[in-house]
Amino acid sequence: MEIALALLAIAAAVLGGAGLARRLDLPPPLVLIVIGMVGSYLPFVPEVALGPDIVLLGILPPLLYAAAISTSLVDFRANRGIILRLSVGLVLFTALGVGLFLWWLLPVPFAVAFALGAVVSPPDAVAATAIGRRIGLPRRLVSILEGESLVNDATALVAVRTAVGAAGLAAAGAATQVTPAGVAVDFLRASAGGVVVGVAVAFVVESIRKRAGEPTFDTALSFLVPFAAYLPAEVLHSSGVIAVVTAGLILGHHSPRYQAGASRLSERVNWASIQFLLENAVFLLIGLQVYYVASRVESSSLGLPRIAAAALGTLALVLLLRPVWVFPMRWVRTSVLRREAPAPWTHTAVLSWAGMRGVVTLAAALLLPQNTPQRDVLVLIAVVVTVGTLLLQATTLPRLARALRVRGPDPREDALQTAAVMQAATKAALAAMDERPEIDPATRTLLRSRSEDRLNQLWERLGARGTDAVATPSDRYRRARLDQLEVERAEVLRLRDAGQADHEVLRAVLAALDLEETMLMRATDQAEHARLGQLLLPEAQREGCAHLGQALRSVRPRTPEGCEECLRDGTAWVHLRLCLDCGHVGCCDSSERRHAAAHFTGTGHPVMRSIEPGEAWRWCYVDELVG
Repeated sequence: MEIALALLAIAAAVLGGAGLARRLDLPPPLVLIVIGMVGSYLPFVPEVALGPDIVLLGILPPLLYAAAISTSLVDFRANRGIILRLSVGLVLFTALGVGLFLWWLLPVPFAVAFALGAVVSPPDAVAATAIGRRIGLPRRLVSILEGESLVNDATALVAVRTAVGAAGLAAAGAATQVTPAGVAVDFLRASAGGVVVGVAVAFVVESIRKRAGEPTFDTALSFLVPFAAYLPAEVLHSSGVIAVVTAGLILGHHSPRYQAGASRLSERVNWASIQFLLENAVFLLIGLQVYYVASRVESSSLGLPRIAAAALGTLALVLLLRPVWVFPMRWVRTSVLRREAPAPWTHTAVLSWAGMRGVVTLAAALLLPQNTPQRDVLVLIAVVVTVGTLLLQATTLPRLARALRVRGPDPREDALQTAAVMQAATKAALAAMDERPEIDPATRTLLRSRSEDRLNQLWERLGARGTDAVATPSDRYRRARLDQLEVERAEVLRLRDAGQADHEVLRAVLAALDLEETMLMRATDQAEHARLGQLLLPEAQREGCAHLGQALRSVRPRTPEGCEECLRDGTAWVHLRLCLDCGHVGCCDSSERRHAAAHFTGTGHPVMRSIEPGEAWRWCYVDELVG
């Protein structure tokens, strides 16, 4: 009963803390740590023992897996160089720097000091990416932070275990020494084994999923994957972290090829809920440790000034060593070796300040054996670093990003690329349909019409969105259909309450209505555009079309006040398009008359340009490419 009440209290505190953080517009990890710290000093809150096995075996694998399956393997490969420099090189660099500092300040062997340096080295995957997405960092920065956080845990844990083993041997009189090269060799050996285990687990899971397409079974199977990868790897003295990350990256990358849509939807929703509860519970538990960790060092012979100097000095060093590593490495790679295109220095500055610590730091600190010299002081230092980085970096990172004008993509850029990708997919599908003579003309016409409607809905997300903007056909359809769904659901519930239909039938009907409503609401949310400014497409997207390359950049509109034909005929338009050959202004395909497309059909002029406010993207009618 006590365990059940404790779990209920933790879950309630997590939900309340996350809600409070949302209302205060603060990072949830920070709010939950503060709640935990306050709770640890309340007399009626019992001590919550957080052992390393609970974190490393019960919490870390599912958190890593949830992050890995949502991480792009393509982006991970594209950024693998900087990810490895941060997750391996920076971890060892930080461990060495902190180790030397603590070895000089505290009466502990260098191996123990290096172990604590490895403990406080890895930034937390949850804190960094959650804050990165919340403040809207560029996607490449978020991908780098995700990749770093997924791999650096393995480096830190291998370094801690190597250093602890060396410290034990030294106490017995052996001459073993800890060196960065030795730790790197151990990491390579452990990570290679972890990769093998992760690939094997992913292969087995994929084989099972291809034979069982039931969403409930599929989701339940996914709950086993992080533990099925972590535990065997640890038994084989490999890296369980690398095994879980490898399995998650592979399964997340391959799942669209063999998993049914219902299975992916179920897995996504369930893992999002698990991740929310676990990651926030961890930060609450970190806060709950503060009082008890602080009370255990009161009897230390080191004295409060020396302990404070060690804790605050380590925190300052951790904050300093990251930019000391990141900026010179950027200069070497871009200016000296010239192996990378120079990224904006503002992005590097934000990356150097996104080093919040979290669950692995606390778990690794608890891995220190009980006979470790000054163990309680070392655990307190780890807690101070975790709380301090969250207090300092999590609160100032949004301000730094805003001050440096480092922002994520404009939502309209996503809308434009979504429409372009779907245009290509629809074109391929329609071409395949034309090669199937068994499809009757009526079905062929219906499929083509619905494909065009779906594409028009995506293109309509672009364009003016002010209070005086004309409602697009998709907007009008969504509003009317949502009203319809509300009436339909009310009627279904009336039939349910009257007992006039079977429960299973009613549940299926309600599920269908809920799914359609979810899709309509998501489309409504995506249609909102938060930013102005010029909307362009990256140069890489413009390749492969001679017409886009030859078209003029700007042409004087013949009728800048609106669509030429609509003005003549007294009809309405949705969005406006400018012909880059003759300056004709026509209305888009979502408009009733589609005068821009009709102009291309009549004249053969291939390229048009959007002349909606803030937009400069172009479209080739011949090759059906955006640029």
